[in-house]
Amino acid sequence: MRPQNTPTTGPAGTATAVGPATADDAEFRALLDRLSDKATADYYNPFTTFDWPPAIPTDGLWMSPELLSVHGTELIEELSPAQLQALSRWESVNFYSLNVHGIRELLIEVTRRIHTPGFELPSEFFHHFIGEENDHMWFFATFCLKYADKIYPDKSVKLPEAPRDPDVENFLVFARILIFEQIVDHYNVQLAADRRLHPTVRHINQLHHQDESRHIAFGRRLVHLLWQRLLERDLDEQARLELRGYLGRYITTSMESFYNPSVYRDAGLTDGFALRRRLLAHPARQAAHAKVLHKTTDFLHRIGVFDARQ
Repeated sequence: MRPQNTPTTGPAGTATAVGPATADDAEFRALLDRLSDKATADYYNPFTTFDWPPAIPTDGLWMSPELLSVHGTELIEELSPAQLQALSRWESVNFYSLNVHGIRELLIEVTRRIHTPGFELPSEFFHHFIGEENDHMWFFATFCLKYADKIYPDKSVKLPEAPRDPDVENFLVFARILIFEQIVDHYNVQLAADRRLHPTVRHINQLHHQDESRHIAFGRRLVHLLWQRLLERDLDEQARLELRGYLGRYITTSMESFYNPSVYRDAGLTDGFALRRRLLAHPARQAAHAKVLHKTTDFLHRIGVFDARQ
């Protein structure tokens, strides 16, 4: 679950402008000011905020059962309490590992664009964004290394390279970032509220949601503006279909990254690859994906990126 195979920007001066000055830009500027003020008010030092316990008990849940990759299938009924706890532990570590890899990629892409032509308006907020995402990567990585002694490697399937048109590249980069953040936030909200989980697990998810709520508000507005700019270029139907297909594949690979054979092996379940295939084909899991993705797909339908057939 990460912005896979992200393209580079074009030559200097070719990035899509969020201007010239329009009513949309005035609204965007006001949003950026509010979000920057909120980021300053909510600021915390992650290196002093967390009181990391020496260990998190392994005889309890590390992830809500409703968020596990087996939920809704007959397999969850076949697991013993100890197996369920082990699976929740390793799927939790997988989730935070996915965050580490995804944040690394989005930091690269946003840093490439800060203070470049076309991104003058959001660059001040980019500084908040970059700082907060760096903090997130640190505390997710710290959790994995301290309590599991590893970060699962990134084994996501690479998508075909996106079109090299700079306007299209910019739209796809920020669309992928938004999709990534909204998927993660669905998990954060539930994990932060689940009193069955250890306080440290709840705390990191609560803090991440606090920051991501600002990032998502920013991302939705920026993606909408970048899409509008593409439409103003009279984007033809073939180009629209290609963009829809690309983002559809990104969404699919993002959800599939939650089904990690290494997790199943670490949890003591046999034949992780066969289990992954079985779960991905299960109707209950497709329904679960739709629940995770509904805010993302509703937004992409609303602004016209996806159409009624998707």
